[in-house]
Order: sequence, then structure tokens, then C-alpha cells
Amino acid sequence: MVANPQYKRLTKAPKGSFFLFGVRGVGKSTWALTQFPNAHLVDLLDEGRYQTLLANPGQLALELRDLSANRLVILDEVQRIPALLNEVHRAIETTRRRFVLLGSSARRLKTATTNLLAGRATVATMYPLVPAELGEDFDLERVLRFGSIPLVWQAEDPRATLDAYVQLYVREEIKAEALVRNLPAFLRFLPMAALFHGQVINVAGLARDSATARKTVEGYLEILQDTLLASLLPAFEPRLRVRERKHPKFYWVDPGLVRAAKRQHGPVAAEERGALLEGWIFTLLRAHNEQADLFEEASYWAPLQAHQTEVDFLLRRRREYLAIEIKTQSRFSHTLVSGLRAIGELPKVVRRLLVYLGDRRLRTDDGVEVWPLQTFLDAVAGEKLWP
Repeated sequence: MVANPQYKRLTKAPKGSFFLFGVRGVGKSTWALTQFPNAHLVDLLDEGRYQTLLANPGQLALELRDLSANRLVILDEVQRIPALLNEVHRAIETTRRRFVLLGSSARRLKTATTNLLAGRATVATMYPLVPAELGEDFDLERVLRFGSIPLVWQAEDPRATLDAYVQLYVREEIKAEALVRNLPAFLRFLPMAALFHGQVINVAGLARDSATARKTVEGYLEILQDTLLASLLPAFEPRLRVRERKHPKFYWVDPGLVRAAKRQHGPVAAEERGALLEGWIFTLLRAHNEQADLFEEASYWAPLQAHQTEVDFLLRRRREYLAIEIKTQSRFSHTLVSGLRAIGELPKVVRRLLVYLGDRRLRTDDGVEVWPLQTFLDAVAGEKLWP
């Protein structure tokens, strides 16, 4: 068991009512109850409460009448009954009651007529634990092997918990909500999708490898995104004469989930490390950006005319760009910065960073900065990533 089971999260409560999304077990409920200890909780994982409100969503309004007008209401796993948002909407409009709406999927809510309360509630996302939250408990090898979803991180047996987590995801998020008609096909798809972690997504190849129709695979990828397990990183597309790649890169939100989907549980192999580290850094950047507005847009850079040239992340803030390349090597060599050298020709690139697992901070003759991982983590946490 990890010595400190309660970590201070980066998440800050927005003003007014808000949605807080995140994968199952990421700590949304714990955080909300800690932030709002006197709140009224409506837990839709409670089967009795769920069945009652599913049959009669209007009963929520009767329940709210007995509460003082200034008492905040936490609605947990709200995606299970999207119709409840009509009652939430009405309560916000008539009594200005504040709601915290927790969910592990936005799929059913996006298709509901409420349209996420038509802007009357802001939207936030909670990510797996990052080093700024873990403090001295942070262990890169453990993160790459088992991930950092709190439910798994704090478990006595993270391997068994990860296996159970994937089964729970399939059962609760997919089967219970009837998101797919052919569950066996989706189960075949998951390990194939894990193989594409950190790669440009090839839908045709993924469909072929999982013996599934292309349109079905496109739907499965949407499900992984809507249930917050994965996301797409678009290619940078400047208005230049040289065309850029159009296909996005595919990332799972947590290294442990990638490995569990592939049924890999042992120590991280050398061939896995690059994609796992790169994907974890992407989640790290998104987690800090959620609270600190580090950047306005993220993409990867890979010019069409140079197939071997790529930069993992290109962050935009206003009209400036920050280029970041992630490497697992512990020794610096000039071959590691070929992409960063090439992107130096792009206008408005104000910093080029190579993040590696060595311990020396360097700077090349043409201005590429070489940072140890810890230097990078400190800069992100301290909001000092930009020059």
C-alpha cells in the first residue's frame, strides 16, 4: 500500500455549477466529497437510487425541495441517467442551486437534449495522478508499468486491480450502457487499439487486425474517447505550401491501461518505453493545462516530405510555439534532436526542448535545450515551461 493514500489533487473547483469528468477510479468522488463535505450526494452507482430515478427522473426535484437553497448537490455518475440534467437545469434556473456533476463518460450526455446544460455549467477533467500530486511517492518505473489511476496506484495488488479495472470498464461502461452491439468484437478491438498507443492512427489497419468493419472501428475509437480512456493528438497544419500529415496520433490516458489491454504485466520492456513515456507526458501536460492554461492548442509536427522527421508535441500559446521531443535515452547524442533542429525553421518557435532520462542539462549550438525529466517536471509544475 502506498504510504499516503490521500493526495492533494491539482483540480480546483470552478465557480458555479460544473461537470467533472474522468475515468473510473480517478478520484472524482473522493475529491468532490473532500471539497464539499456538507454537500447532498446523489450516487447513481447505488442501484436502488439508480432504479428509482431511472423510472422517475422528476423525483430528483422532490428530493431537492427538502434541501436548503444554498446546499450544494453532488450528482455522481450522472451519465447513467441523462434525463436528470433536465431537473438540474430547472433547479439552476429557478433556485440558483449549485451542482457538481461527476461522470466517467460524456457519450450519452452529448446526445441528450440538454446539451450539457447549454453552457450553464462549466466542464473540467480530472486525470490520473501526476508527480506534483504524488510528491515523494512518484516512481517513474511504477507509473510506466501500472499507471497512476488512484484506484490502481493505492491497491495492494496493482496487477490484479488493473485486470479487474479493464473488466469493470467493459462491463459497466460498454455493456451496461449498450454502447456496442457486438461485445466480443469490441473485446478483440481493445488489445489492437493498445498496440497503436503513441502512433499515427491507421483505421484501416486497425479494422483489418481486429477483423472488424472500418465504420465499426471508427465508432469504437469514438467510444474510447467519449469514455475518456483515449484521445487523439492532431497533426500540426500550418498554412504553408508544404502539406502536413492529416492523420492524428492516438494516446491512451494511462500507461497501466495500455499494458492491461495488451495483457502485459511484467517489467516494462525496452520496446514499450518510448510510447509509454511519450503518452504519459501527454497526459501530464493535459492535467496541468486543465488548471494552469499552459497552452491553447497541442499537436505533433511531422512534415510530409521528411518521413523520419517528427516532433512529439508542438504547443501553441497565443502566436508562439513550444516544441517538445521525448526520449528514453539516458545519454545525449545529436541524433536525438534532428526533429527539433528541423522545426527551428517554423516561425514563432520560442523554445525547443529535448526531454530525456539523463541527468545533465545541456544546450546545443543551435539553441535546442536538453532537459532531464525532473527538470521538465519541475518546469511544468511551476508553470515555467515557456521562456
